[in-house]
Amino acid sequence: MGPGDGVRYVALGDSHTEGVGDGDDVTGVRGWADRLAEKMAATGARVEYANLAIRGRLSAQVRAEQLEPALALEPTVATVFAGVNDVIRSGYDADAVVGDLEAMFAALTGAGARVATLTFPDIAKVAPLVRPLVPRVLDFNERIRAAAARHGVVVADVARYEISTDRRLWATDRLHCTPLGHARIAGALASALELPGADGSWAEPLPAMPRPGALLTVADEVRWLGTFLGPWMMRRLRGRSSGDGRTAKRPVPTLVEAA
Repeated sequence: MGPGDGVRYVALGDSHTEGVGDGDDVTGVRGWADRLAEKMAATGARVEYANLAIRGRLSAQVRAEQLEPALALEPTVATVFAGVNDVIRSGYDADAVVGDLEAMFAALTGAGARVATLTFPDIAKVAPLVRPLVPRVLDFNERIRAAAARHGVVVADVARYEISTDRRLWATDRLHCTPLGHARIAGALASALELPGADGSWAEPLPAMPRPGALLTVADEVRWLGTFLGPWMMRRLRGRSSGDGRTAKRPVPTLVEAA
């Protein structure tokens, strides 16, 4: 990828790919996929970019709603990142979820696209109250690595790097990234895709910060439980999703300028 190349990049996924945590619904969300498209454009390539991701979507919904439209756009590059919303639910079925992702890998690579994906960080280091989910996450990552290998999909294996669980990369809801987190993920994908000029600087640690005291840590956990986890559970009980009524923010490929 470089000067004169034509690139059509299509992003599939949920809130992480949509860009939640990087901007807001008033000014618009940006996110790592937008940032990655800009990095592609910075190589001198002519980049058209579409983002089909919608927050709250499960892997089966991403496959059912986004795969065919993505294929119709004839991408040369695609990213597929979903499954977080499945992993944190009680009815999680690893075979079904990874099966959905692998089906998307197969279809997109079969259509000639270069496909990339991500692994999940150790969520217990970001939200200690969800530590029981760690075995699921570790198993999910191993399955994704294997599925990606079967289809020649590039993996930005952020889970293997300590920076992925630095709290400064995570928003206060501990589920979405801050702008800095989205920037680091874009860097990881650019490096995995071997874009000209990309390097391993995305994984460099941030300056050390003082550890909070025990009382402050407990208070922080209680606040998170009441402000974010509780409302999330109530939406699940009511059968609602943060993505209800939403559509993709960038359904049609449009030209991208380098940042």
